Amino acid sequence: MADHSTHSHHDLAHHHGDATPVTRDPVCGMTVDPNAGKPTAEHEGHTYHFCHDGCRDKFQADPEKYLTAKDPVCGMSVDRATARHMLKHEGERFYFCSKGCHDKFEADPEKYLGDRPAPEPMPAGTQYTCPMHPEIVEDKPGDCPKCGMALEPMGVPTGDEGPNPELIDFTRRFWVSTVLAVPVLIIAMAPMVGLPLRQWIGETTATWLELILATPVVVWAALPFFKRGWSSIVNKSPNMWTLIGLGVGAAYTYSVVATLAPGLFPPAFRTHGGQVAVYFEAAAVIVALVFLGQVLELRARERTGSAIRALLDLAPKTARRIDKNGDEADVPLDDVKSGDRLRIRPGESVPVDGVVASGRSSIDESMITGEPVPVEKTEGDTVTGGTLNKSGTLVMTAEKVGSETVLSRIVEMVASAQRSRAPIQSLADRVSGIFVPTVVAVAIIAFIIWAIFGPEPSMVYAIVAAVSVLIIACPCALGLATPMSIMTATGRGANAGVLIRDAEALERFARVDTLIVDKTGTVTEGKPQLTDVVPADGVDEGELLALAASLEKGSEHPLAEAIVNGAKDRGAALSDAGDFEAATGIGVKGEVDGKRVALGNVAMMREVGADPDSLSAEATRLQEAGKTAMYVAVDGKLAGLIAVADPIKQTAGKAIADLHAEGLRIIMATGDNERTARAVAKELGIDEVHADVRPEDKQDLVNRLKSEGRSVAMAGDGINDAPALAAADVGIAMGTGADVAMESAGLTLVKGDLAGIVRARKLARATLRNIKQNLIFAFGYNTIGVPVAAGILFPVFGWLLSPMIAAAAMSLSSVSVISNALRLRTIKL
Repeated sequence: MADHSTHSHHDLAHHHGDATPVTRDPVCGMTVDPNAGKPTAEHEGHTYHFCHDGCRDKFQADPEKYLTAKDPVCGMSVDRATARHMLKHEGERFYFCSKGCHDKFEADPEKYLGDRPAPEPMPAGTQYTCPMHPEIVEDKPGDCPKCGMALEPMGVPTGDEGPNPELIDFTRRFWVSTVLAVPVLIIAMAPMVGLPLRQWIGETTATWLELILATPVVVWAALPFFKRGWSSIVNKSPNMWTLIGLGVGAAYTYSVVATLAPGLFPPAFRTHGGQVAVYFEAAAVIVALVFLGQVLELRARERTGSAIRALLDLAPKTARRIDKNGDEADVPLDDVKSGDRLRIRPGESVPVDGVVASGRSSIDESMITGEPVPVEKTEGDTVTGGTLNKSGTLVMTAEKVGSETVLSRIVEMVASAQRSRAPIQSLADRVSGIFVPTVVAVAIIAFIIWAIFGPEPSMVYAIVAAVSVLIIACPCALGLATPMSIMTATGRGANAGVLIRDAEALERFARVDTLIVDKTGTVTEGKPQLTDVVPADGVDEGELLALAASLEKGSEHPLAEAIVNGAKDRGAALSDAGDFEAATGIGVKGEVDGKRVALGNVAMMREVGADPDSLSAEATRLQEAGKTAMYVAVDGKLAGLIAVADPIKQTAGKAIADLHAEGLRIIMATGDNERTARAVAKELGIDEVHADVRPEDKQDLVNRLKSEGRSVAMAGDGINDAPALAAADVGIAMGTGADVAMESAGLTLVKGDLAGIVRARKLARATLRNIKQNLIFAFGYNTIGVPVAAGILFPVFGWLLSPMIAAAAMSLSSVSVISNALRLRTIKL
């Protein structure tokens, strides 16, 4: 269902006047703290700040595209990086010169957009599921019958569907609730902090002001909560919404009756002025706090779709098709059919899966293999849609198009894994399953006993006792228990280089027993480096390196780059190479300083007449150490070996040892070859190795381990890791890697440092422990207070708990929860 609302949470912080300074990411429009260490780029003397590397790379590729935007209202040019007013409409961002233009557009966007095409509706047959209860699947949008949450469309999104309507609605309700709840709280709590506010305006006037201000909060803003609470009762699945509905309803209804008919209450419940204490502030503040938690949760969940959109963006929107007459034309990707001949120019992405018909080039297939080394492609080789053509020009024959391509299958795997990842039922909801019916039963029993056996007026005593029970059970502290801990932990994690996507990721990671790590970019640096130069007898090491590096100087291959950089670091003097020739699959050769130089594998040595046998044992030793060994021949004679390796990160060894100490089993799954993978695993003490794996293999490994009853975390940084990251109980992305990996993960390590996983594990366990303590505080007060509120002490001591005391106990539990949660700020990681 298309959403036509123009609100955006990006704009909420900029409604306070045009003087507010703003620094925006010019690509995505997100506000960026210039002091937060985010990526930057220079352009024409100006420094631009970005939310992540992906946006910076897009900007650097085409800065002019992201510098300015046209205000759709007045037509002025607006600097995207400093625009104070921006909103999204139907998935597109619009920038404004002033709040006046912003508000005009927001009120009637169609007036300023002309005949723009409307967003496409959801495809026919789309099914909808609940984000909290994936087993619920409906044929049309609506609310979950279990929890009342809005159902979300299943399947792969077709593009940017715009902001989440529920997020827009809840954000609006949150601001209304907050604006109205704050003055209610001030009026109610002024006497407790020594302000004679109620004396100045009078008790009656103060009470009526509270009623007027709290009524829109409870009657309008809280409607979704009451609806969810009612659904939980109808479907016999009591949860936090049941408590919220009962608590807010009880506090508000009691207060309304106390305001309109105070004479119904016995003298013990009246003040000296004849007033009955009211609890409008409890009802209003609870609603505002719960909306705050919901908005934060919805914003986090809205990001899950961006992982899929990032994957979809890998495929080009058009392809250059060659017709039967040899004429070429760019056509939409959807028009490409199996059997079409397509031209791929340098720097372009491969449009679909197929076979090279002619040409030669190197293709960056890191999105599939995760490995940084481009693969040489020539006639007859297969190419994959979404991979990047580096240098040469290719003509390919399309074979698999549309949903049949490898990229489309990866997208579907990510979408499917995200849907199937059943969230852990929160501790609050699990306890609520017992607590809610118990509280209701106690309230009913208290009402019946007081109505039958209580002193006159027995019915009033019965009502007061029942309401006191419900008020003291009001889930203010319960609602704070998890969000306060999570918000505090999120800030602490950010300081330690651990970005937390949501509470679920932390809770799950505290219980994980198996960790799968990728090799390239996770355990290793992801940047090949020169490691060994082994000259043959009678050959000078410096000359060997200089010749090899001179030959490779013109190549764009990462291994060549590693050799050239290593030679420069060692002070080698490089020359220009002539007659350069790359032989696919075996190596390169050319002429340097009048000498015929060849570099490659055994096959290349045989081709130039050199005998590699004398150094074969040394080559084997280097390969078993996880290095790529290349033979060098000069004028047809073996001159030596050059070895290149992707170095292991310095912190990886200690991090893996620490993770073992935390009780985790470490498994490495990589697209690299078996020999290299096992060499790295042996050096680090990794428990299990899976080499030569593809994206679907990694996801299958995750699913197999989960089926064996293991709780699995996956750490990776490549596009190829995205399906496994989404399928794992917890996905951990290296911040130095692909945006798609970060979007698919619950945790992101800013520095791409494996030691960050250790910090994240400690933080997760401490947070879960803190949440449990908070819930003990929250339920502890209720467990003690509910029987007292029901009147259990009245026969012995003559004590009947006033709702005022019930509210005080509720407030005390909230203070305890907040104070305990703030302790997480000082935890040592």
